[in-house]
Amino acid sequence: MSIRVGVVGASAERGWASATHLPALAAAPEYTVTAVAASSPEKAAAAAGLWGVERGFSDARHLIESPDVDLVVLAVPLPRRDGLVEAAVAAGKHVYCEWPLALDAAGAAGMRDAADRAGVRHAIGLQSRHHPAVRQLRARIRDGWIGEVLSATFTYSLSTPDTWPARYRELIKAEAISRLVIVGGHSLDLFRRAVGDFTSLSATIATRLPEAVLTETGERVPITSPDQIAVHGVLESGAVASAHIITGGPFGTGYRIEAHGTKGRLELLSDTDELIGPRWRLSGALGRGELRPLPESHADDLLDAPAAVRNVHRVYTDLAAAIRDGGPVEPSFATATDVHLLLDTIASASGAGERRDYRCGNRGTGS
Repeated sequence: MSIRVGVVGASAERGWASATHLPALAAAPEYTVTAVAASSPEKAAAAAGLWGVERGFSDARHLIESPDVDLVVLAVPLPRRDGLVEAAVAAGKHVYCEWPLALDAAGAAGMRDAADRAGVRHAIGLQSRHHPAVRQLRARIRDGWIGEVLSATFTYSLSTPDTWPARYRELIKAEAISRLVIVGGHSLDLFRRAVGDFTSLSATIATRLPEAVLTETGERVPITSPDQIAVHGVLESGAVASAHIITGGPFGTGYRIEAHGTKGRLELLSDTDELIGPRWRLSGALGRGELRPLPESHADDLLDAPAAVRNVHRVYTDLAAAIRDGGPVEPSFATATDVHLLLDTIASASGAGERRDYRCGNRGTGS
């Protein structure tokens, strides 16, 4: 039987749901989109018409309560989905929620535990870990291709626009576009997925760009969210690791991950500074040899689709199997809780100027 899906945050004009979730669902035969919800009746009707869906809601809670929905997809920013995860779980619906799940690890853990008690399956929008190049890097490290890992370094550099559309004003003021949570969560999750988790760390976070300028009005909106995030610590393997997330300035260089081992080294680079779905190039070398591109070894579905759609499609495929068989999902609300805990630990270590232990709930499970 097809899994009936209701998508909150659908739009006929723009948005993450229309760019990734709905195309991924359209390519997944296990699902049928039966309802969409948007911020007004007109927008809901337009989205329903565009995607050929019968039901369009201007109130997300009505979609959640619909008997025609088995899985609720929450593709709206955190401030705009206050209480919706809890409402979906209380209604006995499976949930796929975009990142971040909550404000902090405690809030995420509460949602994780509530969903588990209700017996519903849950997924979180940290889909970049499913990119074939990230999976290949993880496999090479775990298979010992470079021997024992001695160190791993990670940088992600993202450009910042000169001005922001006025529609982001409230999100900026509410710190909903927090670089630590949004950028740090997505990027550090794929790093920890590839090389393993931190067990202890020290950190420095700083806000070097203290305001945003709105395009339409020229209004200057204060920003307290950090744009420089530097982390240094030890991984569960014993390897020493560093991570630097850089946002600001007119140009970003994107992702760079290096892993050095007793037998060789690996390097993963992106060709743009896109946070989600850039193109990657994985290179490796053994001994003193030169880095050379490694042949792709992890195939993916939807080869003609953008990488972000392919990654989201992979989450939906795993989620459908979990709904059908009752098995685990990855990434899930448990994954989200671990990433929130990592970010909380980074903030705490920076604030105290002290090294902190990090103990995620899925230690050793490859969360």
